[in-house]
Amino acid sequence: MANPFEKPIYITSPLLPNAEDAANKISEIWESGQITNNGKQHKELTEQLEAYLQAPHLSLFNNGTLALLLGLKALGLTGEVITTPFTFPATVQALDWNGLTPVFCDIDPITLNIDASKIESLITERTSAILAVHVFGNPCDVEQIGKIAEKYKLKVIYDGAHVFGAKLNGRPISDFGDMTMFSFHATKLFNTIEGGALSVKSEDVLKKLNLLKNFGILNPEEVVLSGLNAKMNEVQAGIGIEVLKLVEEERSKRHQLMKLYEHNLAEIPGIRPITVLEGEESSYQYFVIEVDEQEFGFSRDWLHRELEKYNVYTRKYFYPLCSDFEWYRQLESAKPENLPKAQKAVKEVLSMPYYGKLPLEAVNQICQLIKELQQSSKALTRI
Repeated sequence: MANPFEKPIYITSPLLPNAEDAANKISEIWESGQITNNGKQHKELTEQLEAYLQAPHLSLFNNGTLALLLGLKALGLTGEVITTPFTFPATVQALDWNGLTPVFCDIDPITLNIDASKIESLITERTSAILAVHVFGNPCDVEQIGKIAEKYKLKVIYDGAHVFGAKLNGRPISDFGDMTMFSFHATKLFNTIEGGALSVKSEDVLKKLNLLKNFGILNPEEVVLSGLNAKMNEVQAGIGIEVLKLVEEERSKRHQLMKLYEHNLAEIPGIRPITVLEGEESSYQYFVIEVDEQEFGFSRDWLHRELEKYNVYTRKYFYPLCSDFEWYRQLESAKPENLPKAQKAVKEVLSMPYYGKLPLEAVNQICQLIKELQQSSKALTRI
């Protein structure tokens, strides 16, 4: 079979301003003489993101993991937190660093988010919060989660690493819950090279966050909290200002890619797109598929390996389940029999190459390659 790709097609490519604009921004920062500690770029990016995300109480961080870690700290959580096993390790690692015990809840097989109908049965007298993840940009069942939280007086934190700019029924995604974390890692739709932010409902929590991310320093003579250094610096913020100018065009390009993937993959039995939202409800962060081994004829892992032979790099994302980490296996909630939907999804999900610079023709070729790999391999198995 001919290989249409001489050069590797990677799963993503960072959205970057052109070199001249980046250099001008760096020169501006150099001229100011301030490269960190809440300078002009930091303040400007905060204002721009508050407007773009419609999130009036926003705090910037040097990465999303520390944002989530300190967000949990700011809420004063104790005991157990109900969360999903199907997420990036940082979600549950933030619980670890706060001395909190995760209680894993199975997922919805369609959205792959935490299954809200299973949360209530996991609540105990030690439960203090629900930490849910908007997986691949699919919003959680925020209404049901909110009702449960209100009934049991629990805090709700959303890991929104995948939902930058998304809305739900016209409302910004950060309107829901007590706190939403956004990731600005280089792989995300919007990036500050590394970075993140927390959107919170309470101005008092915002003030606490701004102390926690700067060693707990209130003023030159007072340290009032035990904090960390989690501030976003001026270079990160400056690059973010330039990247934000490009986001809408990038969203438009990714929308075209998504529709083309959907059209082509509809012809291949056994493949279901996970990320299907459009317009203001979509973050256009990832394009992810589910490979049904029985219907497709081959496993997700097989397709992942075969595509790599042709220079197409996909990712088994998320893999493995967080509940399968060695330090969680002893938990009752981590037992595989308690998480059947998550155990199934982790073997079927594949994140595809998806970024604005990816040519439309490359998507056609990737989908055609999948079709040919399936057909030729099935023919070989019949011989």
